[in-house]
Amino acid sequence: MRRTVIATIGVPGELCISGAGLARGYLNQPELTAEKFVANPFAPGERMYRTGDLARWLPDGNIEYLGRIDEQVKVRGHRIELGEVESALRSHESVKEATVIARKDEEGSAYLCAYFVANGNLGAAELRKHLLEMLPNT
Repeated sequence: MRRTVIATIGVPGELCISGAGLARGYLNQPELTAEKFVANPFAPGERMYRTGDLARWLPDGNIEYLGRIDEQVKVRGHRIELGEVESALRSHESVKEATVIARKDEEGSAYLCAYFVANGNLGAAELRKHLLEMLPNT
């Protein structure tokens, strides 16, 4: 992999990778490939991958991971966009507002926790059923 500094030491920015080992793109997902695999401004004719990770160079040359730029989290090995889950929650006719956060249990395993405001009485079982109709069950 090519190592090119695109930010001043200590300044956070998106972590991008390029070089001979870079994948060609996402299988059967041309829109996502076009979004994430972009022209490399430091090596004409080459592409780089926008990871969506926020990082910064440290003075000793190491890279410090700072988190995600987007609202994507990983739960049981699956990447999940919190906004998609929130949108699915809000699509229920009784939900006025919703937010979702990633939490960790006592063993350190990630799970999603949803908070919502409903018109009237809406139980968790009914909302889970609605989500199973809208989202993949992973």
